[in-house]
Amino acid sequence: MPIQPCDPRPRVGITAVGALLPEDALSSDDLQREVARRSGIALPARILTQATGIVSRRVAAEGVYASTLAAGAARRALEGAGLDPLDVDLLVFASASRDLVEPATAHIVQALLGSRAHAVDVTNACNSFVNGIDLARSMILSGRARRALVVTGETPSRAVRKDPADFAEFRAAFAGYTFGDAGAAVVLEPVERGGILDVDGETRSEHWEVGGIPGGGSRHPRGDAYTYFQGDGHELRGVFEKAGTAVVDRTLHRTGMGWDGFSKVLVHQVTVPYLERFAELTGVPEDKLVVTVPELGNVASASIGVQLDRIYGELEPGERVLFVGLGGGISIMTMVWEKS
Repeated sequence: MPIQPCDPRPRVGITAVGALLPEDALSSDDLQREVARRSGIALPARILTQATGIVSRRVAAEGVYASTLAAGAARRALEGAGLDPLDVDLLVFASASRDLVEPATAHIVQALLGSRAHAVDVTNACNSFVNGIDLARSMILSGRARRALVVTGETPSRAVRKDPADFAEFRAAFAGYTFGDAGAAVVLEPVERGGILDVDGETRSEHWEVGGIPGGGSRHPRGDAYTYFQGDGHELRGVFEKAGTAVVDRTLHRTGMGWDGFSKVLVHQVTVPYLERFAELTGVPEDKLVVTVPELGNVASASIGVQLDRIYGELEPGERVLFVGLGGGISIMTMVWEKS
């Protein structure tokens, strides 16, 4: 059954996509050897690869920042749309990573691009990019913007603890060993048909302490120990399993769509076992997924953008894609998009 939007306002769609991956790759085996060497801990052979299914990830070189990756992806998206940076009047930097606490990284990206848009940051862990798209869409529909550029630049590899003091600290830091770096960007503007047809979400904020990077805010403004990602990956997975499928089921029911109605399903990817568990719980056919986590790791909010960039050119007008975002905090988001 097709979705029948009742809103008379113009539709907003994604009209171009770009992504940028750092050149340097780091294998899980090499990362494990570095952790073992620096910590002196005897780790089980190939534990990172076997536990996560991640073979490698990209890591940003020295002098490459979140803004660098975001601006590089933005240039590719603008080129794909045939636009100049000055054609954009809203720039949203939507990422879990950032260059600085202040000012907003959006201004650094804007300076790199040479645009003159209204520039803001949106941060909601790994859901930041989907949140940014939703915010930009809302501003266009309200008449506050004409054309938006939503970008993310993720450098979570710099929040990985490589010298844990003991095995307990290694376990607390384990989720960080899944991280990789990437940038992504999309152009949003009014479209005659298709576009973003449905958005839904759910939050379980009582679980905000399960995992994250505690440093840089008013609770822990200083101290290197707070700059590493720490958390309980098993507990986080359990929370997502309880809450995430309800949002997906609700979206399918409300839109009247089944899995066969989507050309692809783009879901935030943490590890291979978690992606397999997502497919098992939701029933999404494996051939609908765009699997990136074995080669790129968990690229935080850039995950869905990188996946979209890989399939965008293959999609025909009228084909639909479901985005499923999962973010610490925690939050779950779905978005139904139809290519115009």
